[in-house]
Amino acid sequence: MSKFSRTWWGQEFIQALDNISDDGRLSRGRAYVNNGKITSFGIKDGIVLARVRGSINAYFGVYKEPLYITTIEFQPISAAKWAAAIALIASRASLISRLLLNEIPSNIEDSFTTLGLHLLPHGEKDFNAQCSCPDYGNPCKHIAGVYYRVAAELDRDPFLLFELRGLSREDLYKELAKSPLGKALSAELQLSQGSLKPAESYYTRPITVAAQPVDRLQDFWQGTKRLPQTMEPLTKPLVAGIPVKKQGDFPAFWQRNNSFIEVMEELYEQVRTKSPL
Repeated sequence: MSKFSRTWWGQEFIQALDNISDDGRLSRGRAYVNNGKITSFGIKDGIVLARVRGSINAYFGVYKEPLYITTIEFQPISAAKWAAAIALIASRASLISRLLLNEIPSNIEDSFTTLGLHLLPHGEKDFNAQCSCPDYGNPCKHIAGVYYRVAAELDRDPFLLFELRGLSREDLYKELAKSPLGKALSAELQLSQGSLKPAESYYTRPITVAAQPVDRLQDFWQGTKRLPQTMEPLTKPLVAGIPVKKQGDFPAFWQRNNSFIEVMEELYEQVRTKSPL
């Protein structure tokens, strides 16, 4: 299955549904997302309600373009199980910190699996999809198209995964903030997200500073502490001869009879003694 969503959670959502569906029926809905077939779409209380334009099909006795009603109801996680999941998430800094930063950790499904739960659809019991079209196969192409639309919505708002399972974003933040780690992270985030102060200028304005009084002009130009009258001579720089000596006395490019190393030693000595340092 080629990638449709831009984010990993949208891709995992489609992959999870594709694993549940039979004979690749899910892929038929991709064309329904961006061609205006879905005329209305909404999510409320974990229920997806959409109206999808159908196709004229004489085999099913459809001679006029119909408008089908498609619903997908996700099985909510109970309050007790949500409490256990939130307690586990709140105990792991890598999870709670990402969630408080409006990100979904890629390994969050592992935490739900530890408790015998699933955030993503794991089986047919996790959701119930219905469509008013005459196709008895499930998912029909209208339901499949709405699945892809949900994945597109997940790209924009990954916390929709929690809402589909019965926990709103506000309730999630509220419960995470009750934990000791959540309190510390929330306080730190509030400090880092302080109110912005308007700037008076785009550049730093010069500030006039009063000059300090000077008793003697000589102190102004030369300073009150005299520099040392003598300076220690600098050590002579050393020039490494290893690259030269690696060539040997008679390298391949050296056509003279005298030693290449001796000539280079003499040249280095001349450069050293004539150097202004």
